[in-house]
Amino acid sequence: MSPELISILVLVVVFVIATTRSVNMGALAFAAAFGVGGLVADLDADGIFAGFPGDLFVVLVGVTYLFAIARANGTTDWLVHAAVRLVRGRVALIPWVMFALTGALTAIGAVSPAAVAIVAPIALSFAARYGISPLLMGAMVVHGAQAGGFSPISIYGSIVNGIVEREKLPGNEVVLFLSSLAANLVIAAVVFVVCGGLKLRGDMAAGDRAAGAARVGDGGPASSSEAGNSGEAPHSAGLRTAPAPAATPGTETTGLTPSRIATLASLLALVVAVLVFDLDAGLTAITLAVVLSTLWPEDSRKATGQIAWPTVLLICGVLTYIGVLDEMGTITWAGEGVGGIGIPLLAAVLLCYIGALVSAFASSVGIMGALIPLAVPFLERGEIGAIGMVAALAVSATVVDVSPFSTNGALVLAAAPDVDRERFFRQLMVYGGIVVAVVPAAAWLVMVVPGWG
Repeated sequence: MSPELISILVLVVVFVIATTRSVNMGALAFAAAFGVGGLVADLDADGIFAGFPGDLFVVLVGVTYLFAIARANGTTDWLVHAAVRLVRGRVALIPWVMFALTGALTAIGAVSPAAVAIVAPIALSFAARYGISPLLMGAMVVHGAQAGGFSPISIYGSIVNGIVEREKLPGNEVVLFLSSLAANLVIAAVVFVVCGGLKLRGDMAAGDRAAGAARVGDGGPASSSEAGNSGEAPHSAGLRTAPAPAATPGTETTGLTPSRIATLASLLALVVAVLVFDLDAGLTAITLAVVLSTLWPEDSRKATGQIAWPTVLLICGVLTYIGVLDEMGTITWAGEGVGGIGIPLLAAVLLCYIGALVSAFASSVGIMGALIPLAVPFLERGEIGAIGMVAALAVSATVVDVSPFSTNGALVLAAAPDVDRERFFRQLMVYGGIVVAVVPAAAWLVMVVPGWG
């Protein structure tokens, strides 16, 4: 058996163990890099660590550190309440507000599961309160998170753009972002129609008055806010769900405090620094986080513990292993094998389906980190546009996160109050299967066939 085939089989084993045994894929990938690099490729420690993504490490830590501070001091809660107040009295707009809210959170740097963990408990409680399909609301939250997930300053966007740059492929950050945004917006619109969104009627204020009379004798903002935490959603995978909203506007939970104003300004500064001044997202974010921590240490004391360390470990481990594969020539060997199919468009759609299938059960980020480098030699031939192919892979590997076997789908399942969980699980599983079957082909048809890039 050739060394290249051994290294790919080990990668498959890593995915299988991570999926079936709930072991962090990054930790497994580090161990695989040590074993394959040392025993099969005869690499020393320097050769193994040559592929360690130091720049992406800083981006992941810096951005999630800043966002952890925003969660700790209540800035994200304020954003949730502000968004909900925009649709007072219009029940049909609640799912779209949740879609936009999770999209905004991931677009400014939140890890997708973190954004879902914050918004899903409130969104699903609103669904139970106002008779909205939990599948509709859960799908809107997850697809909203993925819609914003590939902005130039987001975690996913930084990772994919970093991989594209490292592999010296043609790239377009705006096309990647808009592709994911458009794909998830279209899917959300279809789900909204199919799951009865057009039939939603009712007045939120009337429902709030009735619930408020039963709870606190006040039909104003108190009961509406309390709806956000009406069900007991368990914490999942160490991610903090949204805290119970405050009873009235202007309180400590919903009001704008100096620390929250400074945090909002920092998030805006991050956007301006990256998009206008082309500064490094990771270094800028960690600098802003340090400033906030220095000014308000009591709000930021727990923020370092809320950094997405499992995601950092996953990304760094997988990309380090991919670096070992690159050092031993596996990337070129595998890419030539895919290209050897003889039909470039067929190879492209197969890669999209591989990404979707694996991501439905494992890490979306991990599969993107593996598939894009594996497709490099295939893309370098120029028969398939690299920009469109990368966008199609990114969309295929992330829209399936509504599957109950993925982190986001599990969070939605856990956050739904007053539902038959077995039935809801089956709904999510069927919906996830439909997405896996349909979206990769659609992404291939729209993004790859026209030959973008």
